[in-house]
Amino acid sequence: MPDIDIDFADRNDLLDKLKHRVAKLDNGKKHNTGVYFTEVPHDPATNLSTLDYDTAEQRKYFKIDCLNVSIYKDIQDEKHLETLMNKEPVWELLEAQDFVDKVFHINGHSEILKKLKPRNIKQLAAVLAIIRPSKRYLLNESWDKIMQEVWVKPTDDKYFFKKSHATSYAVAVVVHMNLICEQLEKNEKQST
Repeated sequence: MPDIDIDFADRNDLLDKLKHRVAKLDNGKKHNTGVYFTEVPHDPATNLSTLDYDTAEQRKYFKIDCLNVSIYKDIQDEKHLETLMNKEPVWELLEAQDFVDKVFHINGHSEILKKLKPRNIKQLAAVLAIIRPSKRYLLNESWDKIMQEVWVKPTDDKYFFKKSHATSYAVAVVVHMNLICEQLEKNEKQST
């Protein structure tokens, strides 16, 4: 089954409008982001699926992860988003801890970014994968070796990032970088 994640500025805007069931983890607790938009066996009092999401998937129920990504709250419209996505960011900013600590998904990882110095979306996606435990061993390797191995599925059970997810998040990081720079420029113009 495909793994579908959809980003929202506020996922409740969608979930308040659509009938859904909340996915359940194998420990019985609520899945943080997973929902079913189809009928799945559930507790009518809590709306929580009675099947953990692995069992539900085996029975062909289709879970979608609806994620809150707060950076989208500052996006004005689709054209604004496309502009931010397509603008080449100032990659050198990823070497400044105070900047990195403001950026979605990479905050707290400034040392890795300083070491690897990504200069495009593919390299940034690889960095996002290297942050995860199963690919951390690539931290001290060349970009050639990193790109050969980073998307190979690991044989251990350690958490890793698939290429599609990492690339999507790399684009979101670029959007956030450009949004921060845009807001700083706007604030600077207003103060002069």
